[in-house]
Amino acid sequence: MQRGALLVSDRVKWAGIALIAATGLIHLIESPEYFGFATYLGVAFLLNAAGSLVAAVGIHRNRLGWGWLLGLVIAAGSFVMYIVSRTVGLPGLTETEWGEPMGVLSLVVEGLFTILAVYHLTRSNRSHEYVPVPTRNPESLDR
Repeated sequence: MQRGALLVSDRVKWAGIALIAATGLIHLIESPEYFGFATYLGVAFLLNAAGSLVAAVGIHRNRLGWGWLLGLVIAAGSFVMYIVSRTVGLPGLTETEWGEPMGVLSLVVEGLFTILAVYHLTRSNRSHEYVPVPTRNPESLDR
């Protein structure tokens, strides 16, 4: 095991990678449309895609949880910004439709990743509690 690596089940790890990669892919696919609304939105969508890729690599490498933290910031931030864009609004964005299929898919994927990341990060913190390990054979202690 690598130094500083966190224990994580393969199912959780690959689910996290798939969900954050899907988040990035959705934003990559949607970026040209959002460049049409405002350049800063298109750039934000591309940065989301790039950050999602970096997070997926971090989760795969399983080093100190930074991939999970980055993915959590990206997924939760995207989730919140979708809601803000449909309620308060964003400069240059005229899109206000809640039921757009890619938007709904994005909310589902980001929500699932957020739940999984919080589960993983809180579980990982508990698994680092100190548990003393006997240095001698327990049978020899009876003598």
